[in-house]
Amino acid sequence: MTVDQNISSRINLMRMLLIAGIVFVHIPYNREVSPFQHDHGLFDWLRVFLGESLFRVGVPCLSAISGYLLFQRGIERFDYSRVIRSKSRTVLLPFLLWNLGLLALVFVVQKMGAGIGYFPRLNHATLPLLMDQALAIDGFPVNLPLYFLRDLLICILIAPVLALLVRRLPAITLGVLFAFAVFPELDAGIVLKNSILFSFTFGIFLALYRVDLKRFDDWALPLGALVTLSAALLAQGLYLTGPDYPDVLLMLRNMLSIFGAGGLWFLSAALIRTPVGLSLSRTGSLSFWTFCAHYPLLIGLWMVWNRFADPDLYPIFYTLAVLVTFAAIIVSHRLARQWAPGIYGVLTGHRARAKPGPGSPAFGPPELSLPASATRNKRSTNA
Repeated sequence: MTVDQNISSRINLMRMLLIAGIVFVHIPYNREVSPFQHDHGLFDWLRVFLGESLFRVGVPCLSAISGYLLFQRGIERFDYSRVIRSKSRTVLLPFLLWNLGLLALVFVVQKMGAGIGYFPRLNHATLPLLMDQALAIDGFPVNLPLYFLRDLLICILIAPVLALLVRRLPAITLGVLFAFAVFPELDAGIVLKNSILFSFTFGIFLALYRVDLKRFDDWALPLGALVTLSAALLAQGLYLTGPDYPDVLLMLRNMLSIFGAGGLWFLSAALIRTPVGLSLSRTGSLSFWTFCAHYPLLIGLWMVWNRFADPDLYPIFYTLAVLVTFAAIIVSHRLARQWAPGIYGVLTGHRARAKPGPGSPAFGPPELSLPASATRNKRSTNA
């Protein structure tokens, strides 16, 4: 079983779109400019729609893609030792470099008396907190979005067990993991986001049972519209009740992040036929670069903004943060690739030189949340 060119291109397209959406999830704010203050009307609702509802599908969808690619050639041809060696280079090493690099930068900045309140005080941190910030042992890392790479590594380590369970007890396995992903009070105990464990396993299911990923392509636009409408209705509930959402809305958000990922996948059937969609499918390792680099950029912009700007002007910050972050990422990606190809290759897990094929990494060519103001408490089931 191989991934045909259409599926491969759609996977690349989804990676870029979803990671761009994750940027909106992490645009920082504080209580004074919270969208739940309702100070800016429709603008605040739009922030909730994008960051708290629609783009929460990103992590589950990327997880499902990872599980699917890992077993696309079947369980019999799955080479565990080879996969572990590969993922050490393409996932673990970039995680360490990006996260520890930011950790060192934050430590230096805080020693200079700046950046206080934007990250935990590293020079006063307890050992467990410091280990979480550095390695995401039992909590979120300092480069917050990289918790996904941490959880992805855990899923890869136990992938043979998950595949065996899916093969022998698919309904029970997926049902139990779905419950962990949806109900906020449940904790799977091994991942920071339960939705990642379920979606990764569901991706394995799609691969092992050779599910036709194009089956509903003719319904691409209606399914995409349904996801968008569902996200809008959920956003209205979140907008009226946040920031402390009732459990029922948390459950609905978790469900939307899972089912919405499927809807957006089918929508990619229509998007890939457009010039923009085709262009985004060819961006290669830019998706991974965006994923790893966007959070430090957003927090840096937020630190600068808070020193000079009036909170009433937050809509301007929000707009500038999006434009400046994407511009900086695109420029830095191009410069790093041209001027420091060796370092660039290590930071991207050598994805720029990867080719489509079985076992492709979670991000990169086949060539693959939490707001910045969110709590850094330990495990959470919210997708």
